[in-house]
Amino acid sequence: QAQVVESGGGSVHTGDSLRLACSVSGRTFSAYAMGWFRQAPGKEREFVAAVTWNGDRTYYAESVKDRFVLSRGDAKNTVSLQMNNLIPEDTATYYCAAGRVFSDYRSEHEYMHWGQGTQVTVSS
Repeated sequence: QAQVVESGGGSVHTGDSLRLACSVSGRTFSAYAMGWFRQAPGKEREFVAAVTWNGDRTYYAESVKDRFVLSRGDAKNTVSLQMNNLIPEDTATYYCAAGRVFSDYRSEHEYMHWGQGTQVTVSS
């Protein structure tokens, strides 16, 4: 069974940066597509960013595409999410997900493995 672990959350102020990291360990036989989703209090979980299994394409939500950068690490099934120019609306629990995505990288239903989440709080 694969385990997904996130790290790097914290509390920052508007305009600051944070870097989230995610890795998948355990019984992984191939590289997964990996994505980040977030959920703010009282809201549904939403897509943030995703990368294909080989890193050749990335996808971003409109709200973050000019501020966040998702990249795969050298180790299999590791990614980092560089979040720049953070705003209070970015406050949420961020979840890393991994899976064999076949059609829609923005859909949480495509991902089979999920982390526990890491909190990001941005204050003005």
